[in-house]
Amino acid sequence: MEKFLSFDDIQKSLENGETSVTTIVNYYLQNIQTKAHLNAFVEVYTESAMEQAALVDQKISEGKAGRLAGMVIGIKDVLVYKDHEVNASSNILKGFVSQFTATAVQRLIDEDAVIIGRLNCDEFGMGSSNENSCHGKTLNAADETRVPGGSSGGSAVAVQANLCTVSLGTDTGGSVRQPAAFTGLVGIKPTYSRVSRWGLIAYASSFDTIGIFSRNVRDNALVMEIMAGHDNFDSTSSKKPVPPYSELLHFDKRVKIAYLRETIESPALQSEIKKNTLALLEKLKNEGHEVEEVEFPLLKYVLPTYYILTTAEASSNLSRFDGVKYGYRTSGVNSLENMYKKTRSEGFGEEVKRRIMLGTFVLSASYYDAYFTKAQKVRRLIKEFTENLLNKFDYIIMPTTPSTAFKFGEHSNDPVAMYLEDLFTVQASVSGVPAISIPNGIDEKGLPVGIQIIANSFKEAELYAFADYLMDINKP
Repeated sequence: MEKFLSFDDIQKSLENGETSVTTIVNYYLQNIQTKAHLNAFVEVYTESAMEQAALVDQKISEGKAGRLAGMVIGIKDVLVYKDHEVNASSNILKGFVSQFTATAVQRLIDEDAVIIGRLNCDEFGMGSSNENSCHGKTLNAADETRVPGGSSGGSAVAVQANLCTVSLGTDTGGSVRQPAAFTGLVGIKPTYSRVSRWGLIAYASSFDTIGIFSRNVRDNALVMEIMAGHDNFDSTSSKKPVPPYSELLHFDKRVKIAYLRETIESPALQSEIKKNTLALLEKLKNEGHEVEEVEFPLLKYVLPTYYILTTAEASSNLSRFDGVKYGYRTSGVNSLENMYKKTRSEGFGEEVKRRIMLGTFVLSASYYDAYFTKAQKVRRLIKEFTENLLNKFDYIIMPTTPSTAFKFGEHSNDPVAMYLEDLFTVQASVSGVPAISIPNGIDEKGLPVGIQIIANSFKEAELYAFADYLMDINKP
């Protein structure tokens, strides 16, 4: 029988003296070994995790343990951890060892969480299926012939398969919410700037956020309240105070909810997802909430805007990987220019090269105004439209994804079909507002279905409380 399915379980066992942090870490290490074929972890920190566990056990015995004592966390392979390798699942960073720890990770360690390993992902966070990793694909534990979603697929499967208590992923356009939907988990993208990006290997700096996977809302909220807040190392991090999210989950009011007609009527939407979404909206009406259909005429512009801007930022951010200072460097070249070309050609995967080239194209002198400048203007329109909706309504609800988990290779030769997997998640990313995906039943194949809730900026407390309430009223 599986145990330690929530942090509450862990805390009760520790308080009753029924277990120790060392035992808990051993339990997860055995699970990781048993389910190694899922390829969720690219490296397991067995030695350092056991050392951390022993230290936390000592603190518990002295009554000095932090709030996360007993929580075991996996981190996506784009978050740095001092004296441990990180390579963004890319050959270009193979063998790179970090000299410092990401602020978000350090804050969890400071509260006595144990970091158990780094998790597989699409290279540099670019992908929707976890098929673009130099470490190979991660398998969805619900159906091993199907993708776990991406780019944080390894982070999702680690929690789905009970290989750690919670995990950290990153969400640029849906990379936490989409895999959460594909694996039946809770996954949040916080407000942009809510969590420090210091120590996150950048993909698109004005979109990147660090998010959390968990089995329940409470664990997610607790990790967020510890991880969030201003950081002097990140000038874009917000100075707004961080509420105690995990203590504010009580929900007992009637709210106004909008759902977007274009998402429900989208020809790309799988029939079971539509059915489950409408059923949940009906439940909310029966509970006395005001549920209203609204139009979102800008939906067709959201994906093009997102991909123009993120590829432009990626082109700039990834220019630092040139073989000069760190990471992979090609051999047998006779000029600096050839060294740059060969290093980047050999070190980057196909999807990363595709996005770098697209980004370089839209930033070029001839096309800058036609594409990049125009996309910035459209981003502003999308942001304003979304914020205006959220000033009239408490929440926006929509499916997290147009389909449930698809089979490996199904979209590999069609980048546009793959990009359409982000159709419903990019609105929150373009707007910078928080969004959470929670489970919403299964389809006829038994695959998890997700529902997405969007709230206004810095309304994570309200978002968590409503998500917890939804999970409660939506129990089978």
